[in-house]
Amino acid sequence: MRIAATFLRYVSRVFALSVLVMVASLSGLVALFDFIELLRRAATKPEATFGIVSEIALLRIPWEAMQILPFAVLLGGIAAFWRLTRSSELIVARATGLSAWQFLSGPMAVAFAMGALATGAVSPVAAVMLARAEALDQAYLQVGGGGPISLAGGHLWLRQADHVLAPDGVAILHAERVRGTHHRLEGEEVTVFRLTSHDELLQRIDARAARLEPGRWHLIDARIATTDRPPDPPAEMTLPTDLTVARVEESFASPDTLSFWKLPHFISFLERSGFSAIRHRLRLQSLLALPVLCMAMTLVAAGFSMRPTRRGGTARMIGAGVASGFALFTISKVAEEFGSSGGLPVILAAWAPTASGLMFAIALLLHLEDG
Repeated sequence: MRIAATFLRYVSRVFALSVLVMVASLSGLVALFDFIELLRRAATKPEATFGIVSEIALLRIPWEAMQILPFAVLLGGIAAFWRLTRSSELIVARATGLSAWQFLSGPMAVAFAMGALATGAVSPVAAVMLARAEALDQAYLQVGGGGPISLAGGHLWLRQADHVLAPDGVAILHAERVRGTHHRLEGEEVTVFRLTSHDELLQRIDARAARLEPGRWHLIDARIATTDRPPDPPAEMTLPTDLTVARVEESFASPDTLSFWKLPHFISFLERSGFSAIRHRLRLQSLLALPVLCMAMTLVAAGFSMRPTRRGGTARMIGAGVASGFALFTISKVAEEFGSSGGLPVILAAWAPTASGLMFAIALLLHLEDG
């Protein structure tokens, strides 16, 4: 029993080291190509210095590492298990009575822990760094930079909860021209439609300008019109809101720039405000599925790399394992695209590829281990 535990720790250590080396190698390779692409884009931007381009590339590395983690687990697992098989260590262990399921429990736990660590600890750091990288990209490398609001053409449509006139009312705001920074948001020629939960118009407000302040919209030269009386004279007024400049910008930004721990609250806020939260819910479910996907990649790697070398066809088996893992990785990304477009339910898009890959790997190992 002590020998089995010692061997399990040894296999787990070899597997973990191999995966970490593969993560570092693939992340460095992806970062190099990303850096070259950024240099190409910066060639016509005098203000985008070498330091700015290097900072953007470095800030994107944690996010890139999370994207390639499942494939790195696959390649690292294949390298580790093939090395143990070639040195006959796995063969001797199985001859002593250890089954594949026993010595694979350690690598599976390591892979699950790596996925959980990436979801719970690396994801928040990667989100902050990616948000900073995208801000620098928009400011220095994109035409007409200035953030997601200006990228929307300077127009702004927002929907928020409005409980002043009706218990479950909503307010829809439209601004013809918007000037926004990370700390300030102003709009000109603003129209506000205040509705009931059944989309019945209660009030229309036309204002010359509006400014988003903590907890409220400050409307300037606002004229209030209702269905039963003419518009009031222009005056200043306020409209309660739970929106902030950061939340407005985040609603336009990529879900990848939000921490895993902030996603549930932000999804609730988006749905309460009338925004679509499909991409954010898909991101949350994908992060939750990441540990299981890493575990499935470990089993796929084991199934295709533990074949004894004396039987021949090792290269073909390893190639088939790489192809199967890459196919699973690609299918999961394609399913995410269908999910983000609404073509598939979010739960199905996030979990179906992972579940199918796990079942395939278990079936393969059952066939190899038990005939």
